[in-house]
Amino acid sequence: MAGKDYYSILGVSKNATEKEIKQAYRRLARLYHPDINPGKKESEEKFKLINEAYEVVSDKAKRSKYDKYGENWKHADQFEQSGWKEASGFNDFARAPRHETNSYGDVGGGGAPFGDLFDSILRGMGGNKRGRRQTRGEDAEAPVEVTLEEAFSGTARNIHLESRETCQVCNGIGSLKNAPCYACGGRGEVLRPRRLEVKIPAGVKTGSRVRISGGGGSGAMGGNKGDLYLLITVKPHQVFERKDDDLYMDVDVPLYNVVLGGEVNVNTLKGSVALKLPPETQNGRLLRLSGMGIPHLGGAGRGDLYVRVRVLLPQGLSDKEKELFGDLQKFRP
Repeated sequence: MAGKDYYSILGVSKNATEKEIKQAYRRLARLYHPDINPGKKESEEKFKLINEAYEVVSDKAKRSKYDKYGENWKHADQFEQSGWKEASGFNDFARAPRHETNSYGDVGGGGAPFGDLFDSILRGMGGNKRGRRQTRGEDAEAPVEVTLEEAFSGTARNIHLESRETCQVCNGIGSLKNAPCYACGGRGEVLRPRRLEVKIPAGVKTGSRVRISGGGGSGAMGGNKGDLYLLITVKPHQVFERKDDDLYMDVDVPLYNVVLGGEVNVNTLKGSVALKLPPETQNGRLLRLSGMGIPHLGGAGRGDLYVRVRVLLPQGLSDKEKELFGDLQKFRP
């Protein structure tokens, strides 16, 4: 066989199967593509030879002609028709235009459809053309549980993540010098543990998604990082019940205060405040403390705090107290 040895170029034997040929092409294309070796003329020329070889030996009809006629397989029909008798005609064949390959490995003149194959190789590397496109990193999610007090004032957390990132050793190709990359095992990606300190704004509620810009996975080819979304759950509180941004609580008030009126101290999330009770406040009445609720997430203002009055009846009455209540009963039967 004269001229180029396509089997040697691909590193396979003449009896190689279609699967073996395709695997060899994938491996070599990853190594010598111009995008992986920018500015290296030798790699570009090698890549063209690899494409030329694959175009031929991956096609059964072309491969059969190549096995018989070598590099001149394109003129097999003319050779067979002439019976190799017209020696002068060979020069005409030699001057015939060759199929040309562009820098992306696409073959003109109806070559084998291996462009799609190479596209699939580069798909995991962030692009399939010269100057591969930058791709944005993957978004990540992390569940976060906060107390009502933290939802009221805002807080911070250290988030421990495992993000999927492009392998920096092989640039996401998955191989080094004809062998799987030792850093990523041929996957082109690695899982990296990360610790990220994040701020959780005041006003979050169960179901809130807090976006941390750039907190996700790294982008390929220097692309932007993805975002991290915190999935918020607010723990139930022993004292306060939350409805949207309003809070509700019960306060025990002595009988004398609800009958005669007065003030009672209420422990809110902002501290203790004095709540004024009008005379004859009924049991179960709601009294509003404006602006004492949860801050509005992403906006100005706060919800309100509603205090539900629970009358606290006196116990352990003395004989004199019982006598007084008896007299009161006579006036208000």
